[in-house]
Amino acid sequence: MIINRGITKCGDFEFHWGTRTYVMGILNTSPESFSGDGISGPETALVQAQKMVADGADILDVGGESTKPGYQPIPVEEELRRVIPVIEKIAPVISVPISVDTTKYEVALQAIKAGAKIINDQWGLKKGPKLAALAAEKHIPIILMSNQRDKGGFDKGVQRDGSIYSDVITEVISSLTYSLKTASEAGVKKENIILDPGIGFGKTWQQDIEIVRRMKELSVLGRPVLLGPSRKSLIKMILNLPANDRVEGTAAVIAIGIANGADIVRVHDVKQIARVCKMSDAIVRGI
Repeated sequence: MIINRGITKCGDFEFHWGTRTYVMGILNTSPESFSGDGISGPETALVQAQKMVADGADILDVGGESTKPGYQPIPVEEELRRVIPVIEKIAPVISVPISVDTTKYEVALQAIKAGAKIINDQWGLKKGPKLAALAAEKHIPIILMSNQRDKGGFDKGVQRDGSIYSDVITEVISSLTYSLKTASEAGVKKENIILDPGIGFGKTWQQDIEIVRRMKELSVLGRPVLLGPSRKSLIKMILNLPANDRVEGTAAVIAIGIANGADIVRVHDVKQIARVCKMSDAIVRGI
């Protein structure tokens, strides 16, 4: 049974949590992307954005900095150069909300001015706490992810306080509880907070699989959940396929994730996964 988490408003768009699974299409402007899907410029981005919307995307997530393991952070000026022209190009044309995938306050601010309606923070306010105040000021949703790459990395068996971890879901819930509290204290309304367990971010592939298997336990946090397994290493380790050939593996994870409570799925292959969501929703939600 899928739990109804109410409604989140995003401009003229409304997310009615629990009624269906929403599809977030990945619009990557980083040439360092692990899956090789980086976009070369605004014109190319517009073509891809329009195709994703036609294929069933409910949100487009625009990001300019690679977050693959071992990535090198880029200066804010470079991230702005990659991201803002793309959002300026697509925002007046497409009919779905745009999220900006960033941890930098200035990038998020300029993206909102350019037309973005959601902030997607892959560090859950641990690196950019001012993003919460920005979301509160602009009255827009913010996605907060559980990321264990800091202070040794959860995948090495070490928690942030230096102790050995015992349970991945316990750690994820603890991390998201911190992010949720930080956002709330900054004035972000509860209905504008979305949580992401952070598949691939400081967890082993075995831990990622366990998260998908036990996602129902995240319901204690009381907020909608985004699942982002698209083309990631948990699929590579099982199927031994290159990044651009992992759509079936992604589909399997998505279907089970929906059965276990996912409200949004973040994916590269929108057309195929939108169909998976529709079929999974028919079974899980009875629609």
